[in-house]
Amino acid sequence: MTSRDIRRGFIDTVGHTPLILIESLSQATGCTILGKAEFLNPGGSVKDRAALFMVLAAEQSGELSPGGTIVEGTAGNTGIGLTLVANARGYRAVIVMPDNQSSEKISLLRSLGAEVELVPAVPFSNPNHFYHTAKRRGEELPGAFWANQFENEANAESHYQTTGPEIWQQTGGELDGIVLSSGTGGTIGGVTAYLKEQNPQIHTYLIDPPGSGLYSYVTTGEFRAEGSSITEGIGINRMTANFRRARLDGAFQGTDLEAIEMAYYLLRRDGLFVGSSAALNVVGAVRLAQRLGPGHAIATILCDGGGRYQSRMFDAQWLASKNLMPTAKGLEFLS
Repeated sequence: MTSRDIRRGFIDTVGHTPLILIESLSQATGCTILGKAEFLNPGGSVKDRAALFMVLAAEQSGELSPGGTIVEGTAGNTGIGLTLVANARGYRAVIVMPDNQSSEKISLLRSLGAEVELVPAVPFSNPNHFYHTAKRRGEELPGAFWANQFENEANAESHYQTTGPEIWQQTGGELDGIVLSSGTGGTIGGVTAYLKEQNPQIHTYLIDPPGSGLYSYVTTGEFRAEGSSITEGIGINRMTANFRRARLDGAFQGTDLEAIEMAYYLLRRDGLFVGSSAALNVVGAVRLAQRLGPGHAIATILCDGGGRYQSRMFDAQWLASKNLMPTAKGLEFLS
């Protein structure tokens, strides 16, 4: 075969995702609203990039040897990416998850071959938190590598080397702003660091859910969190090595209802079926468009698809139980 379009195995399929013009929101705001379609990665999320870079870095450093075990604590998507990379590279995957994550992600991980350990959803200060449990498993299992996505800077580096440059190239450098949520800080850290190096005038913003202290940190310099959120994989109340790389101009807060309304808006108006963090990111993109005014180009990340949240975000009974039934006809929920 001599075709130049053939990619070598799973590894070469990560990244190079399209940048989608979200037409309905572009028309409504007078701005060019762009979504980086990370749900089209082979593992279905933006976390495939970090998973690949963390494994390759561990192989290079000698932390991960042939036949070894990859251990990680995750809300799901990083675990999915790591499990697929593990399968492609010949490793075992042990994934520790809080037990309040969507059943779709838990089931998928097991179908992919991961050994999944569910632990109670407890505060970070509790030694049984999924982060601390994963660290212990990494220390206990022979030949194990604990990926440590929150502090492993290969996470942010994956986005500095790939996601940021792709966005810059796809927009031809004609980008006025970008808005991202944050969990580990990898995506927002790597992407904003890269884009600010290309053009310091690009407006870089965080969008943060309830229960997270990042909005407070960006706007006041102190971590303070109130409430809780149905979003998965984003929001945190501490500094990570990856988030420390972020170069931000400001922050927005977004509610669960705004995320749900936006998810349904995108599905009905644009045929985009996305998860809660992606929907919240788009809420942030519209907020930045409203702040900057018409004529600007604004990007965000469509982290993953809605299929991993069907039993929650797209289930009327579950939404009703949370008082999150979407009722908006347009974008009045953002007014």
